Amino acid sequence: MPQGREVFGVTSLDNEIFVLRRKERDQVEVYDVITYRLQRCLTVPNIHGYTDMTSCELNHCLYIGDHVVESVHRVDVHVSLQNTACTQWPVNDKPYGLSVNAAHNVIVTCDGVRKVKEFSSHGDLLRELALPGEVFSPLHTVQLRSGQFIVSHGRSGELIHGVCMISADGRHIVHSHAGLWSPDIGQYKVPSHLAVDDNECVYVADFPNRRVTLLSPTLDYMRQVVSSDKLKGDPHRLYMDVQRRRLYVNDNEWKADKYIAGRVVVFSV
Repeated sequence: MPQGREVFGVTSLDNEIFVLRRKERDQVEVYDVITYRLQRCLTVPNIHGYTDMTSCELNHCLYIGDHVVESVHRVDVHVSLQNTACTQWPVNDKPYGLSVNAAHNVIVTCDGVRKVKEFSSHGDLLRELALPGEVFSPLHTVQLRSGQFIVSHGRSGELIHGVCMISADGRHIVHSHAGLWSPDIGQYKVPSHLAVDDNECVYVADFPNRRVTLLSPTLDYMRQVVSSDKLKGDPHRLYMDVQRRRLYVNDNEWKADKYIAGRVVVFSV
Protein backbone atom coordinates (compact mmCIF):
# COMPACT_ATOMS: atom_id res chain seq x y z
CA MET A 1 0.00 0.00 0.00
CA PRO A 2 1.22 3.59 -0.64
CA GLN A 3 4.08 5.09 1.35
CA GLY A 4 3.52 8.28 3.35
CA ARG A 5 3.76 9.44 6.96
CA GLU A 6 4.49 6.81 9.63
CA VAL A 7 1.65 4.35 10.31
CA PHE A 8 0.21 3.90 13.81
CA GLY A 9 -2.59 1.46 13.05
CA VAL A 10 -4.34 -0.55 10.37
CA THR A 11 -7.73 -2.30 10.40
CA SER A 12 -10.72 -2.96 8.14
CA LEU A 13 -14.50 -2.65 7.97
CA ASP A 14 -16.58 -4.20 5.19
CA ASN A 15 -14.56 -3.80 2.00
CA GLU A 16 -12.32 -0.99 3.15
CA ILE A 17 -8.92 -0.77 4.82
CA PHE A 18 -8.27 2.03 7.33
CA VAL A 19 -4.73 3.32 7.88
CA LEU A 20 -3.87 5.71 10.73
CA ARG A 21 -1.10 8.27 10.17
CA ARG A 22 0.11 11.20 12.26
CA LYS A 23 -1.21 14.31 10.51
CA GLU A 24 -3.07 17.49 11.47
CA ARG A 25 -6.11 16.35 9.50
CA ASP A 26 -7.11 13.43 7.27
CA GLN A 27 -5.43 11.16 9.82
CA VAL A 28 -7.31 8.04 8.69
CA GLU A 29 -6.84 7.02 5.07
CA VAL A 30 -9.46 4.68 3.59
CA TYR A 31 -8.48 2.21 0.86
CA ASP A 32 -10.38 -0.32 -1.22
CA VAL A 33 -9.66 -3.83 0.08
CA ILE A 34 -9.19 -5.28 -3.42
CA THR A 35 -7.37 -2.58 -5.38
CA TYR A 36 -5.70 -0.78 -2.43
CA ARG A 37 -6.67 2.50 -4.03
CA LEU A 38 -7.30 5.50 -1.78
CA GLN A 39 -11.05 6.17 -1.50
CA ARG A 40 -11.23 9.07 0.97
CA CYS A 41 -9.75 10.41 4.21
CA LEU A 42 -11.32 10.90 7.63
CA THR A 43 -10.37 13.68 10.03
CA VAL A 44 -10.44 12.95 13.77
CA PRO A 45 -10.86 16.24 15.68
CA ASN A 46 -9.09 16.90 18.98
CA ILE A 47 -6.66 14.02 18.60
CA HIS A 48 -3.22 14.65 20.12
CA GLY A 49 -1.42 11.29 20.35
CA TYR A 50 -1.44 8.08 18.32
CA THR A 51 -0.87 4.62 19.81
CA ASP A 52 -3.13 2.12 18.05
CA MET A 53 -6.35 1.67 16.08
CA THR A 54 -8.91 -1.14 15.97
CA SER A 55 -12.44 -1.55 14.63
CA CYS A 56 -15.82 -3.04 15.50
CA GLU A 57 -18.01 -4.50 12.76
CA LEU A 58 -21.18 -4.51 14.89
CA ASN A 59 -20.98 -0.81 15.73
CA HIS A 60 -19.27 0.05 12.44
CA CYS A 61 -16.71 2.26 14.10
CA LEU A 62 -13.00 2.76 14.70
CA TYR A 63 -11.27 3.18 18.06
CA ILE A 64 -8.02 5.15 18.28
CA GLY A 65 -5.79 5.33 21.36
CA ASP A 66 -4.51 8.77 22.41
CA HIS A 67 -1.71 8.64 24.99
CA VAL A 68 -1.35 12.42 25.27
CA VAL A 69 -4.81 13.03 26.75
CA GLU A 70 -5.21 9.42 28.02
CA SER A 71 -8.33 8.71 26.03
CA VAL A 72 -9.91 6.67 23.25
CA HIS A 73 -11.50 8.30 20.21
CA ARG A 74 -14.49 6.53 18.67
CA VAL A 75 -15.02 7.27 14.97
CA ASP A 76 -18.39 6.17 13.57
CA VAL A 77 -17.87 5.45 9.89
CA HIS A 78 -20.69 6.14 7.45
CA VAL A 79 -19.81 4.22 4.31
CA SER A 80 -22.35 5.96 2.07
CA LEU A 81 -21.39 9.44 3.26
CA GLN A 82 -18.23 11.50 3.27
CA ASN A 83 -18.47 12.35 6.96
CA THR A 84 -17.99 10.78 10.36
CA ALA A 85 -19.22 11.22 13.91
CA CYS A 86 -16.41 11.35 16.48
CA THR A 87 -16.62 11.04 20.26
CA GLN A 88 -13.95 10.71 22.93
CA TRP A 89 -13.85 9.04 26.35
CA PRO A 90 -11.22 8.90 29.11
CA VAL A 91 -9.06 5.90 29.97
CA ASN A 92 -7.46 7.67 32.97
CA ASP A 93 -4.17 5.97 32.11
CA LYS A 94 -2.09 6.06 28.95
CA PRO A 95 -3.51 3.57 26.43
CA TYR A 96 -1.08 1.58 24.30
CA GLY A 97 -2.63 -1.39 22.47
CA LEU A 98 -6.33 -1.69 21.56
CA SER A 99 -8.52 -4.61 20.51
CA VAL A 100 -12.20 -5.56 20.41
CA ASN A 101 -13.45 -8.78 22.02
CA ALA A 102 -16.33 -11.13 21.13
CA ALA A 103 -18.73 -9.04 23.25
CA HIS A 104 -17.83 -6.01 21.08
CA ASN A 105 -16.18 -4.27 24.02
CA VAL A 106 -12.86 -2.44 23.78
CA ILE A 107 -9.80 -3.96 25.45
CA VAL A 108 -7.24 -1.27 26.32
CA THR A 109 -3.72 -2.17 27.45
CA CYS A 110 -2.12 0.38 29.77
CA ASP A 111 1.58 -0.44 29.91
CA GLY A 112 2.63 2.13 32.49
CA VAL A 113 0.34 0.74 35.21
CA ARG A 114 0.44 -2.92 34.01
CA LYS A 115 -3.34 -3.10 33.59
CA VAL A 116 -5.91 -4.20 31.06
CA LYS A 117 -9.17 -2.25 30.99
CA GLU A 118 -12.42 -3.30 29.31
CA PHE A 119 -14.80 -0.57 28.12
CA SER A 120 -18.20 -0.63 26.49
CA SER A 121 -18.48 0.79 22.98
CA HIS A 122 -19.42 4.17 24.49
CA GLY A 123 -16.65 4.27 27.06
CA ASP A 124 -18.20 2.83 30.21
CA LEU A 125 -15.53 1.08 32.28
CA LEU A 126 -16.68 -2.53 32.71
CA ARG A 127 -13.68 -3.99 34.49
CA GLU A 128 -10.01 -3.48 35.18
CA LEU A 129 -7.45 -6.27 35.52
CA ALA A 130 -4.05 -5.98 37.18
CA LEU A 131 -1.70 -8.37 35.40
CA PRO A 132 0.51 -10.98 37.13
CA GLY A 133 3.86 -9.81 38.42
CA GLU A 134 5.80 -11.66 35.72
CA VAL A 135 4.25 -9.46 33.03
CA PHE A 136 6.24 -6.23 32.72
CA SER A 137 5.17 -3.40 30.40
CA PRO A 138 2.18 -5.06 28.66
CA LEU A 139 1.89 -3.68 25.13
CA HIS A 140 -1.09 -5.36 23.47
CA THR A 141 -3.89 -7.66 24.62
CA VAL A 142 -6.32 -9.83 22.67
CA GLN A 143 -9.15 -11.71 24.40
CA LEU A 144 -9.88 -15.20 23.07
CA ARG A 145 -13.33 -16.78 22.71
CA SER A 146 -12.60 -18.75 25.90
CA GLY A 147 -12.25 -15.52 27.86
CA GLN A 148 -8.50 -15.93 28.30
CA PHE A 149 -6.15 -13.15 27.24
CA ILE A 150 -3.07 -13.16 25.03
CA VAL A 151 -0.68 -10.40 26.18
CA SER A 152 2.60 -9.24 24.66
CA HIS A 153 5.05 -7.56 27.01
CA GLY A 154 8.54 -6.08 27.29
CA ARG A 155 10.03 -2.70 26.37
CA SER A 156 13.57 -1.71 25.45
CA GLY A 157 15.87 -1.93 28.47
CA GLU A 158 13.85 -4.63 30.21
CA LEU A 159 15.21 -8.13 30.62
CA ILE A 160 12.21 -10.34 29.75
CA HIS A 161 10.23 -9.98 26.52
CA GLY A 162 7.50 -12.31 25.35
CA VAL A 163 3.88 -13.36 24.91
CA CYS A 164 1.72 -15.04 27.53
CA MET A 165 -1.78 -16.46 27.88
CA ILE A 166 -3.52 -15.24 31.03
CA SER A 167 -6.62 -16.68 32.71
CA ALA A 168 -9.96 -14.92 32.23
CA ASP A 169 -9.75 -13.41 35.72
CA GLY A 170 -6.32 -11.98 34.94
CA ARG A 171 -4.61 -13.69 37.88
CA HIS A 172 -2.67 -16.59 36.39
CA ILE A 173 -0.35 -17.26 33.46
CA VAL A 174 -1.59 -20.36 31.61
CA HIS A 175 1.05 -20.50 28.86
CA SER A 176 4.07 -18.38 28.08
CA HIS A 177 6.55 -17.86 25.27
CA ALA A 178 9.13 -15.50 26.75
CA GLY A 179 12.83 -15.14 27.29
CA LEU A 180 15.70 -12.73 27.50
CA TRP A 181 15.76 -9.72 25.17
CA SER A 182 17.42 -11.27 22.12
CA PRO A 183 17.72 -11.29 18.31
CA ASP A 184 17.71 -15.11 18.28
CA ILE A 185 14.94 -17.01 16.50
CA GLY A 186 12.09 -17.65 18.92
CA GLN A 187 13.11 -14.70 21.11
CA TYR A 188 11.95 -11.09 21.08
CA LYS A 189 13.02 -7.48 21.22
CA VAL A 190 9.80 -5.61 22.10
CA PRO A 191 6.86 -7.75 20.89
CA SER A 192 4.72 -4.69 20.25
CA HIS A 193 1.52 -6.05 18.68
CA LEU A 194 -0.54 -9.20 18.15
CA ALA A 195 -3.00 -10.69 15.71
CA VAL A 196 -4.96 -13.91 16.20
CA ASP A 197 -6.44 -16.01 13.38
CA ASP A 198 -9.56 -18.18 13.41
CA ASN A 199 -7.54 -21.16 14.69
CA GLU A 200 -6.26 -18.96 17.56
CA CYS A 201 -2.70 -19.07 16.28
CA VAL A 202 -0.89 -15.90 17.34
CA TYR A 203 1.10 -13.52 15.12
CA VAL A 204 3.63 -11.35 16.95
CA ALA A 205 5.18 -8.13 15.62
CA ASP A 206 8.78 -8.05 16.89
CA PHE A 207 9.76 -4.62 15.68
CA PRO A 208 13.47 -4.13 16.58
CA ASN A 209 14.11 -7.62 15.15
CA ARG A 210 12.07 -6.59 12.08
CA ARG A 211 10.01 -9.76 11.82
CA VAL A 212 6.63 -11.33 12.54
CA THR A 213 6.58 -14.63 14.42
CA LEU A 214 3.81 -17.26 14.42
CA LEU A 215 2.92 -19.11 17.65
CA SER A 216 0.57 -22.05 18.18
CA PRO A 217 -2.64 -21.68 20.26
CA THR A 218 -0.57 -22.84 23.26
CA LEU A 219 2.17 -20.31 22.39
CA ASP A 220 4.71 -22.77 21.05
CA TYR A 221 7.03 -21.35 18.39
CA MET A 222 5.97 -22.39 14.87
CA ARG A 223 7.82 -20.25 12.35
CA GLN A 224 8.71 -16.81 11.14
CA VAL A 225 6.04 -15.54 8.76
CA VAL A 226 7.57 -12.16 7.85
CA SER A 227 11.34 -11.66 7.72
CA SER A 228 13.36 -8.46 7.66
CA ASP A 229 14.09 -8.76 3.94
CA LYS A 230 10.36 -8.25 3.27
CA LEU A 231 10.30 -4.90 5.07
CA LYS A 232 11.92 -1.49 4.64
CA GLY A 233 11.71 -0.65 8.35
CA ASP A 234 10.09 -1.75 11.61
CA PRO A 235 6.75 -3.59 12.02
CA HIS A 236 4.84 -2.01 14.93
CA ARG A 237 1.21 -2.95 14.25
CA LEU A 238 -0.63 -5.93 12.76
CA TYR A 239 -4.11 -6.65 11.49
CA MET A 240 -5.43 -10.07 10.45
CA ASP A 241 -8.22 -10.26 7.86
CA VAL A 242 -9.43 -13.73 8.81
CA GLN A 243 -11.88 -14.05 5.93
CA ARG A 244 -9.32 -13.25 3.22
CA ARG A 245 -6.35 -14.76 5.09
CA ARG A 246 -4.35 -11.55 4.75
CA LEU A 247 -1.94 -10.16 7.30
CA TYR A 248 -1.47 -6.38 7.24
CA VAL A 249 1.85 -5.19 8.67
CA ASN A 250 2.78 -1.55 9.18
CA ASP A 251 6.35 -0.82 8.07
CA ASN A 252 7.93 2.39 9.37
CA GLU A 253 11.38 3.59 8.28
CA TRP A 254 13.67 5.07 10.93
CA LYS A 255 16.48 7.51 10.11
CA ALA A 256 18.35 10.17 12.12
CA ASP A 257 16.42 9.36 15.32
CA LYS A 258 12.96 9.71 13.80
CA TYR A 259 10.50 7.95 11.54
CA ILE A 260 10.69 9.37 8.04
CA ALA A 261 8.08 7.26 6.21
CA GLY A 262 5.55 4.48 6.65
CA ARG A 263 3.51 2.05 4.61
CA VAL A 264 1.38 -1.08 5.04
CA VAL A 265 2.61 -4.37 3.57
CA VAL A 266 0.06 -7.14 2.90
CA PHE A 267 0.91 -10.85 3.13
CA SER A 268 -1.13 -13.95 2.32
CA VAL A 269 -1.04 -16.39 5.24
